[in-house]
Amino acid sequence: MSSQRTHSAQRTVSVAAPAGVVYGLLADSPRWPVLLHPFVHVERIDFDGTEENLRLWRLRDGRVSSVSARRVLRPQERRIEFEARDDLLPGAPTSGVWSVAPDGTDRCLLTLRQERPAGPWEDSRTLESDVLSDVVSLREAAERWDRLDELLLSFEDSVYVCGSPELVYDFLYRVGDWAELLPHVDRAEVTEDQPGVQATVLHTWAPETGETLVSEAVRLCFPAAGRIVHKETVTPDPVAAHYGEWYLEPDETGVRVVSLHHVMLRESAVEAVLGGGALLVDARRHVREWLGRSSTETLDLARWHAESAVRRLR
Repeated sequence: MSSQRTHSAQRTVSVAAPAGVVYGLLADSPRWPVLLHPFVHVERIDFDGTEENLRLWRLRDGRVSSVSARRVLRPQERRIEFEARDDLLPGAPTSGVWSVAPDGTDRCLLTLRQERPAGPWEDSRTLESDVLSDVVSLREAAERWDRLDELLLSFEDSVYVCGSPELVYDFLYRVGDWAELLPHVDRAEVTEDQPGVQATVLHTWAPETGETLVSEAVRLCFPAAGRIVHKETVTPDPVAAHYGEWYLEPDETGVRVVSLHHVMLRESAVEAVLGGGALLVDARRHVREWLGRSSTETLDLARWHAESAVRRLR
């Protein structure tokens, strides 16, 4: 029998939302990056309706870590059991249970219990902090349940490039050069302490107000798959959360390049940004136009970069 020590932590919070709503948010793991602050990206590898395998990337103390996770969903009990393993660290997996219990008609009790092997890279305070962060983030998202359809929006922009996917990807990857290439980017700072994991600070110009907006993000780069996932950690109002992806779809003659966005709005900031009397519908239109314009400008420059190289080679 193993004698390995473990740390354990448990948190229960009261949530002003129906139990079914809270369980639904827990079960919908691919949406976590736009709903839950700590999560940068969630990749669902397979799912048969009851069991799923995931790859999760999350932020902890400004650093990105990733784990492979297996979850068993039990909707009748409103319970989700999971095991997560960091492939770079030895030892037993982290295990735990999410559970949701009704507490009246429109409230519930949300509990997360988790156990993690003790080791030189972990202590009990780290686990307690992770558990608290996760339940608080889920509570904040769930308590907007009656307005989520208005607060959340997703959209994409795309271009077709008659050129090399590698050149397009190279342009999107070199975000540190964007200030010299893109009119809406005033300054770009990037650090890559972990291969393929970029931390960026972008200063961008908003033509509607003439202001410079500052956003900070983490980018996960997957060159073999032609994908760059990004999650903003500091967002300009009225955006509360912003998660997206650049991805490439090559064919025989070129490549379709897509910019995908998932956004949650900060309702309390709408009037401050757009003026008295502004509504969420106005904020949705504003964010769609603003982010769409930035995306399209970047896509057009990526196309010019790749197609110019092709013309020079002819």
